[in-house]
Amino acid sequence: MGPSGRRANGPAILFDRVDLTLGRTAILEQVSLAVAPGAVHAVVGPNGGGKSSLIRALLGQAPHRGTIRLDWPGDGGREGPGTIAYVPQAVEFDRGLPLTVEDFLAVLCQRRPAFLGPDRRLGYGEALARVGMAGKGRRRFGALSGGERQRVLLAQALIPAPDLIVLDEPMTALDEAGVAIFETLLAELTAAGTTILWVEHDLAQVRRLATRVSGLNRRLLFDGPPPEMLSPERVLGLFSAAPRTMAGALAS
Repeated sequence: MGPSGRRANGPAILFDRVDLTLGRTAILEQVSLAVAPGAVHAVVGPNGGGKSSLIRALLGQAPHRGTIRLDWPGDGGREGPGTIAYVPQAVEFDRGLPLTVEDFLAVLCQRRPAFLGPDRRLGYGEALARVGMAGKGRRRFGALSGGERQRVLLAQALIPAPDLIVLDEPMTALDEAGVAIFETLLAELTAAGTTILWVEHDLAQVRRLATRVSGLNRRLLFDGPPPEMLSPERVLGLFSAAPRTMAGALAS
């Protein structure tokens, strides 16, 4: 069961003593935390504190030491792992490319070659409608605003319906309407039992929407319910220049 009492379709995630080093620089040191199945688990911390590196390690994109494990639900007739989706902060591309929104989704979502055209059986139109982009599938992707491109990135994460969704500061480029759409999506995914691992810099949104929050500044400084963990003292310690141990942060 998830934190809300609903049956969770998403996995539990375990990070056990994870270390990550780039060159001679320690990015993550002995990070251990558990994400409950069906949780909206936020990770907060300063720029350069290792949040995105933790995500890359989870997705198999960064070499690390220690253990990262996904524990998928054993019931419901599932065979093997479920669907994992990822929403980055932004996407780098040549804005001059004659690429429509549906073409972009085809590149990311379908298995057949994108030059054969979008496979409309995958429900691109429905996913775009869920992010407030109904009828915009034929627009040129490079002509979209930053907020519209971010909505398309959210849409691609819904094809197919994810069991685990990893969000790397998805609200950065969103306007007020886009933020409202994101909140609605978060509620829908939670109701479906999806596990959500969410890197975010907006602490007010984390307080309001997350079920649990972890503070990361190279090391894990705190982990628990947002109203308790995001006190002014802990936030100040989190964003200070010198990372502290979790025990030291909790003692403050």
